[in-house]
Amino acid sequence: MRQTLGVSERRACRTLGQHRSTQRKAPRGRSDEQLLTEDIIEFARDYGRYGYRMITGLLNNAGWHVNHKRVERIWRREGLKVPHKQPKKGRLWMNDGSCVRLRPERLNHVCSYDFVQDRTHDGRTFRTLNIIDEYTKEALMIRVDRKLNSVDVVDALTDLFILRGPPEYIRSDNGPEFVAEKVRDWITAVGARTAFIEPGSPWQNGYCEAFNARFRDELLNREIFFSLREAQILIEQWRRHYNTVRPHSALGYRPPAPEAIIPVDQRSVMHSKFNRTTRWGQSNAMPTIQVIALPSGFVLFQDRDDLLFAKPFALHDLPASRIQRWKIPVRNDPDTGGKVKLHP
Repeated sequence: MRQTLGVSERRACRTLGQHRSTQRKAPRGRSDEQLLTEDIIEFARDYGRYGYRMITGLLNNAGWHVNHKRVERIWRREGLKVPHKQPKKGRLWMNDGSCVRLRPERLNHVCSYDFVQDRTHDGRTFRTLNIIDEYTKEALMIRVDRKLNSVDVVDALTDLFILRGPPEYIRSDNGPEFVAEKVRDWITAVGARTAFIEPGSPWQNGYCEAFNARFRDELLNREIFFSLREAQILIEQWRRHYNTVRPHSALGYRPPAPEAIIPVDQRSVMHSKFNRTTRWGQSNAMPTIQVIALPSGFVLFQDRDDLLFAKPFALHDLPASRIQRWKIPVRNDPDTGGKVKLHP
């Protein structure tokens, strides 16, 4: 201003109402100003109903030595104030199932499930029951049928818990199929606990809702299902692709459950067992193993003593809550490097 108008320092300060010392001494803030400001904002966030005087007391109790005038100056500079009305905040009790307050911490800690509805080409609707593990992001099961009620929910959970065991919590919305008394009693009987979200708050079931969005965007919106059977097969194929191949951003772009292959010893276990003298005696007949098919889509291959391996398998025609067993001959083929071939 002095250079532009060509006036003296005394006249310029008198006109602007400033003391002449402001032109000689550069203002310097305190070295702890930034740390004090961060602590004030943190206390204001934690204690929304406290004013600057209460915050001053908290700061002094925490080791600061400040007066209320300095705290008030920072308080007003940062635009802090006590709101007239604040939203109520719930606490984590047994019935609070929000994914913000109940976060998955380990495998089989929190599972969630939800329904998704779509239509076949003839206009008839079908529903899918999607069950996921929130920690591993694995799609545990997708049950597909024209109608799904509370009995089907219990049946699907039974098949799943046979293979994996019950989780600690099962998160869901407040749909009639989930809040049914038979479902809640059954979940309690197996040692799990329900975690219901707030009514009308689907974002509290965020993990399952995110999976449903990917499920609809990547499959349902791209496929035309001409029959229920076609929908069951394609949805099961997509579920396996999602678990074993599709990269997941939350897992560092790795699939939730990549397929693992364990090499088989060149000397076949079944060949060495059945072609020497055992407690069953010498046998040159073709050995057999027992195949246990579960309605959840897994097959357990078992010989007389040991469980050999479990393998996913599409068995949509099996009646629910039933286990089918049958015998299948086994032949060891040396051309495949010791791998086992099944010959029905």
